[in-house]
Amino acid sequence: MSSLLSLRPDAVSSFVAAAPRARAERVADDKAMLKAAAELTRDLNKPRPAIYWGDLVASVMVGYGALAAAMLIRPVGWALVAGMIAVLALYRAGSFIHEISHVKLAALPGFRGGWNALVGIPLMVPSFMYEGVHNLHHAKTRYGTVEDPEYLPLALMKPWTVPVFVLVAALAPIGLLIRYAVLTPVSFAVPGLRRFVVERLSALAINPQFRRRAPEGDAKAEWTRVELATSAWAITMLTAVATDTVPLRAFLIFLGVVSAVTVINQVRTLVAHLWENEGEAMSVTAQYLDSVNVPPPTLLPALWAPVGLRYHALHHLLPGLPYHNLGEAHRRISAVVDTHSPYHKASYDGLPGLLGRLVRSTLASR
Repeated sequence: MSSLLSLRPDAVSSFVAAAPRARAERVADDKAMLKAAAELTRDLNKPRPAIYWGDLVASVMVGYGALAAAMLIRPVGWALVAGMIAVLALYRAGSFIHEISHVKLAALPGFRGGWNALVGIPLMVPSFMYEGVHNLHHAKTRYGTVEDPEYLPLALMKPWTVPVFVLVAALAPIGLLIRYAVLTPVSFAVPGLRRFVVERLSALAINPQFRRRAPEGDAKAEWTRVELATSAWAITMLTAVATDTVPLRAFLIFLGVVSAVTVINQVRTLVAHLWENEGEAMSVTAQYLDSVNVPPPTLLPALWAPVGLRYHALHHLLPGLPYHNLGEAHRRISAVVDTHSPYHKASYDGLPGLLGRLVRSTLASR
């Protein structure tokens, strides 16, 4: 996932530091790597519904159970522990929005609807905010360009943009409440506002120049149903708090958990790519090398990059591969390609080193 909130279009140019235009080298496609990746994984393309449903339901049960405990437990220490468990479990559950944007719905009957009911609507991030958006990030001619909704040259921006990027994400719950409880119902009566909501407030994107196209046909009907359900949920929550049906403390804990989920995802976004491209089209191999794998034996990525997100570079080679098969695909490809293959160059040790690299890059670009 990427963030709902992005930098203002008129501010982006002022954030980019004076840096050489050729910061990201032109890289030709490594045909041996691409061929090996395709041939070695042909039997891994089918998603297994039992894994998807089991993982999602378990994550939801743990997440909401821990959230309820955080709301009910009075000792602050234990409430914080429960809150942290809720954050990690709901973050994992929310990460399935990425799978929904790639998997063929016929292969997972009812999964999108189930995810929206269990996660998308309650957390106010329905699947339509990613479907039809994330696939543009994988388009060969769009990746890393101004037409990519999920890309900014963060490594070439000024140092203070990195903390701002994270801090803005912390405000996401407030933005989502305004979007669904206020702007959504009003927008259906005001065409101009509706256009703004669809174009600017309906995508999990970080590129402020991106404008969402209005849905059509069946996609529009599905979007409207889920959007109205999310709006009803947001209005119900605010009404329940206003009438003291739900204690303010419990509501603030809910917002805090959603905010923490968004911040963790935003930090993961910071290290999902190297962010060194300045807008030119890139080869598939270049896109792979601008992306990040954090494979085993490192353990913590299972928490901050769940549901296959630790293999983000591999995902850019094989975007249709289900998350539960990415580990096996990585093992197969790593064992076969040459030791000097670009495939090995996209693997990193962990979050601290990747964040340090990004910060050093912004400092060098001042």
